[in-house]
Amino acid sequence: MNILLAPAESKSTGGAEASFNIKNFFLEANFDKRKEVLDLYETHVENLSHEELSSWFSLKKMSEVVRYKESLLHKVGKKAILRYTGVAFDAIAYESLNKEAQNYIDENVIIFSNLFGPIKAKDIIPDYKFKQGAKLPGFNLEKYYLEHFSKSLDACLDDEIIDLRAGYYEKFYKCTNKKVLCFKFLKDGKVISHWAKHYRGILLNVLSKNNIQTFSEFIHLSIPGLEVIEIEEKKNVKTMIMRIT
Repeated sequence: MNILLAPAESKSTGGAEASFNIKNFFLEANFDKRKEVLDLYETHVENLSHEELSSWFSLKKMSEVVRYKESLLHKVGKKAILRYTGVAFDAIAYESLNKEAQNYIDENVIIFSNLFGPIKAKDIIPDYKFKQGAKLPGFNLEKYYLEHFSKSLDACLDDEIIDLRAGYYEKFYKCTNKKVLCFKFLKDGKVISHWAKHYRGILLNVLSKNNIQTFSEFIHLSIPGLEVIEIEEKKNVKTMIMRIT
């Protein structure tokens, strides 16, 4: 079973490994496609002034602009699951997990980077800035990854997929040939949006600790702070409606 996850806007700094090379990404046969995108990104960033980059990055501090103007080809890297920070990743609490749970995440979780496309949680990436929905000149990034990576993902992913992504990331990959389990979270009878990230992180934390391998194992799992009130089914997709208790 695989778990699909959205990235985060915020990143941790530092790293200890050489960053952008073929050995640091799964789907090695697709590496040239990732490199094509990175080359476009590098050229775009290099050609913009600091003031233009401030707007494009949506950053106010010039020190942050300078930080992200640096070429990604030479930055050190770290595991994607450790690079991303924020609400969902705080809830996952990867560094607090034992080795077995960390390995579960490393091997089973696919994160949909806005820049690098689908990457494994253990793939090594640099500290970068590319906000959701950002555009490269004359290039549709979401369509590109959908076209060039879907076949490879179909071939390598298991038949059962837990989809913890926000809806935006369906533009990168649609699970049409898989059995999919996704979620809605209700608070006081209303669907929540921002804090859904937190509960997706909680779900992944629990999945890893219990080494969940099938939908049936997960559905019978007790999750602190959440109660299943309904399961909707449509074609290949089951949606668990969960009430925050």
